[in-house]
Amino acid sequence: MTDAKAIAQQLGGVKPDDEWLQAEIARLKNKNIVLLQQVITLHDWLDGKRKARQSCRVVGESRTGKTVACDAYRHRHKQPKELGRPPFVPVVYIQPPQKCGSKELFKEIIEHLNFRATKGTVSDLRGRTIEVIKGCGVEMLIIDEADRLKPETFAEVRDIYDKLGIAVVLVGTDRLEAVIKRDEQVYNRFRACHRFGKLSGKDFQDIVQTWEDKVLKLPLPSNLISKDMLRILTSATEGYIGRLDEILRESAIRSLSRGLKKINKAVLQEVTKEYK
Repeated sequence: MTDAKAIAQQLGGVKPDDEWLQAEIARLKNKNIVLLQQVITLHDWLDGKRKARQSCRVVGESRTGKTVACDAYRHRHKQPKELGRPPFVPVVYIQPPQKCGSKELFKEIIEHLNFRATKGTVSDLRGRTIEVIKGCGVEMLIIDEADRLKPETFAEVRDIYDKLGIAVVLVGTDRLEAVIKRDEQVYNRFRACHRFGKLSGKDFQDIVQTWEDKVLKLPLPSNLISKDMLRILTSATEGYIGRLDEILRESAIRSLSRGLKKINKAVLQEVTKEYK
């Protein structure tokens, strides 16, 4: 008998969770949509750029929620497809692959618009991209993780803006800033910038309360905005909403698994220590 089997035999089989606990864990693992003021502010800003057909960039650190916010803006503009007519797609949202060249960029755009990317040269794909963008009535192209584009690919993005007169939005971290500033012609076309920041102060406290009320929804209140609990969360998350979401969901699941009806200070400290 191997050591691993011997250990497993001594510990015995893992007892399945009760059905109610399985259901609660499944609920807590589902991604809830919570409307945040910073998302509303970004969408209003993007709307202005789309109407003016002005290119811009959205910059923020990782785990601040900018990807979800930008993709949500795209979903708000989804139009029903009419039989026999090309789709009307006002907002296109793509995430290019690592080290994305011109061909990869054009294929991402074409396939997002539910067309088949033709084989051929870069010139062939460029022409096909312009054709489908015009045919689908695209008003805004959002390129997330834009720092993945190869330096020479930014010239293609610049040309899409110049030739088609649509708003192009580059989304990324401060790495994106460093990349586009290497090319003055690209940088000058994307001067307008919205910074999607971390949460702090009253905004952070309000988000914690919102998560407790609308996401966790445990049997008893955890009082997460009390002085001690809020201090723990502030230190562990540093204002990143993605990290806050992970910590609170895991704390809730761990609490319920131990027969608790709320998150207590000990559980919260235990979970947050793993994020340092």
